[in-house]
Amino acid sequence: MTERLDGPQDPPADPAGGPSTGPAETPQRKRRLGPSPAVAIAFLLPAALLLGIWVIYPIVYSLFRSLFDATGTGFVGLGNYTTIFTDAGTLTTIRNNLIWVVVAPIVVTTIGLIFAVLTERIRWATAFKLIVFMPMAVSLMAAGVIFRLVYEESPDKGLANAVLTTVHDTFSSSQGYPEARPRGGEESPVAEQDGAVVTKQPAQRGQPVLMPIVGVKPELVPADAQPAQAPTGGDGLSGTVWFDFTPGGGGTNNAVDGAEKGLPGMTVEAVRDGQVAATATTAEDGSFAFEGLAAGSYVVRLPASNFEAAYGGLSWLGPTLITPAIIGAFVWVWAGFAMVLIAAGLAAIPRDALEAARIDGASEWQVFRKITVPLLSPVLLVVFVTMIINTLKVFDLVFIIAPASVQPQANVVALEMWRVSFGGGNNQGLGSALAIFLLILVLPFMIMNIRRFRREDT
Repeated sequence: MTERLDGPQDPPADPAGGPSTGPAETPQRKRRLGPSPAVAIAFLLPAALLLGIWVIYPIVYSLFRSLFDATGTGFVGLGNYTTIFTDAGTLTTIRNNLIWVVVAPIVVTTIGLIFAVLTERIRWATAFKLIVFMPMAVSLMAAGVIFRLVYEESPDKGLANAVLTTVHDTFSSSQGYPEARPRGGEESPVAEQDGAVVTKQPAQRGQPVLMPIVGVKPELVPADAQPAQAPTGGDGLSGTVWFDFTPGGGGTNNAVDGAEKGLPGMTVEAVRDGQVAATATTAEDGSFAFEGLAAGSYVVRLPASNFEAAYGGLSWLGPTLITPAIIGAFVWVWAGFAMVLIAAGLAAIPRDALEAARIDGASEWQVFRKITVPLLSPVLLVVFVTMIINTLKVFDLVFIIAPASVQPQANVVALEMWRVSFGGGNNQGLGSALAIFLLILVLPFMIMNIRRFRREDT
């Protein structure tokens, strides 16, 4: 008989009388998820190779090179690192980096938080975010060129000083005539005294006062200046301050001629016994008159403030303000980045918690301080740490904005590293030491960010 090979078959009988259970059951092998280790290594090998060439090798070589002198042949050990903390110029760069680390991240994070909160309460939030974020599309070098022009000292070129001088001139009533001086000579009715111009003889009510001034730059004569009018006297104390110069020659010294212009906007004081009794301002034709002045003799004085140079703004690119000015450019670039990240975190905050606090009677400031900010603390920390890393690596803005004459006062570690190595110093040993020093400064903040990302993933 032939056995059937198809279809189910009965298990062989067990000698003990029961059906056979077949071979012993073995646990099923766990299946591997994903590719085999060999395939994973094959895919990771190119990236690991590039990482080694572009990151690991430069770090190792820089560490090795930092132990040698400028020529690369003399071993100096830790001498280059000692120079970092003993050289006055390098200590200035470290001080500037500390200022950057303390000021810039706080300002950027604070402004980003304010903008993110405000954008939730304005109608054109998207347009506002676009405008604030737009500087991120500009390279740091281009931003440096922009702010180099913004910080030009001349108000005719620099936007910052143009705004300052406009505001100052709006609230300042005095007109400055720098380098102007009184008409000299024995016949002149006025003389210079401690920077001011005073009458040689005391004047009384009804007696006209002539105050001839020379040395006025033509471009400083206001456009609204009118031809000077000789004072007529009268009951009060009055006079004229004018530019005692006739264009083309001619005219009489110490006398008002028809072609000579008055000097408007000058402050005039009536002084008696060393005290200012009254103050007046010259009109467009240079005339002035004191109102309500008591009878008596007075010395008429043009204070020294009339002869000071006109306010021209601040010296943004000078050694005093250069670091704050560059930090301002940095804030302009990165405030939009901080705003976008914080706004994303703000959108993820549960609105129930905010509404519950408002229902319980909390003010908007209390809601912001005790609920919004604590819930945003992870995002704020990420932004803050990222800005610290960026400030430690800042190079372009300092190099472009700071003029060569003040770069030593504005210098930072990254710029000093380039300057020492390739910008004329030709000391790659010290430059490599600065690179390692900068890496050591950045490394703790990078580790902090990595640990935070890992905690969020878990």
